[in-house]
Amino acid sequence: MKFNLDKDLIFFDIESTGTNVLRDKILQIALVKYEVGKEEPKELMLMINPGIPIHPEAMKVHGITPDMLRNKPTFAQVASELLEFIGDADLSGYNSNRFDIPMLMEEFARVGEEFDISKRKTIDVQRIFYKMEPRTLTAAYRYYCNGAKMENAHDAMADVKATIEVFKGQLEMYKDTDYIDHNDAIIEKPIRNDMQQLHEFTTDFTVVDSTNRLKYNADKVVVFNFGKYIGQPVADVLAKDKNYYSWIMNKEFSTQVKNAVKQIVADYEKEHPMD
Repeated sequence: MKFNLDKDLIFFDIESTGTNVLRDKILQIALVKYEVGKEEPKELMLMINPGIPIHPEAMKVHGITPDMLRNKPTFAQVASELLEFIGDADLSGYNSNRFDIPMLMEEFARVGEEFDISKRKTIDVQRIFYKMEPRTLTAAYRYYCNGAKMENAHDAMADVKATIEVFKGQLEMYKDTDYIDHNDAIIEKPIRNDMQQLHEFTTDFTVVDSTNRLKYNADKVVVFNFGKYIGQPVADVLAKDKNYYSWIMNKEFSTQVKNAVKQIVADYEKEHPMD
């Protein structure tokens, strides 16, 4: 398919040290540029030394290690090349409006370059997917229940009964389907009539609480997922900063968070009675 363009269009993707667009930095950027009136797109791929540590969780996803970046240029050293390649092109990516574009803007700002998107069209392919394949109960009912229309949507009992029918439809539709995760690992037929299996398949075991304030790192240690101690072990931080414990207990954190923090502190004090 040939794109109908009135301006150059760039599809791009970023791999980074983490998911915080303000604090994390770019490790790799790949761009494919479709130019008006030209048949073949241009490609550019750069590896970048971020100058900061890479979060272990991010490293597990993209597989880029500090050793692979040690002799690569910094963002400041490639900024001019990137600006020249991008020009005044419109931008597209997957989740690009919420992640890739803001992160790129922050990187340019750090090196004193303004990256203005006010006159660029931005096309987020993920948003097309989510809008055309909505993740609502009504949409799921239509998809898994042979196109049937859901009656009385948002009535609690109707929603419960619709959820049951959707679940039955999923068990039937996916009973012979393998699942391939983001690391290309295959899980054989995970959607089967086995509640333990379904629990394991649908639960994120890296998350400690439903508000995602605490999580497990790669070593299965509970770490903060917010604030000034993000990524640091909860037990170690609270052993040193007693005021932070009091702050958490008195602020609007969930019961889950407060109970988890209490237990972590209690366990730490048992193991370190003299601290």
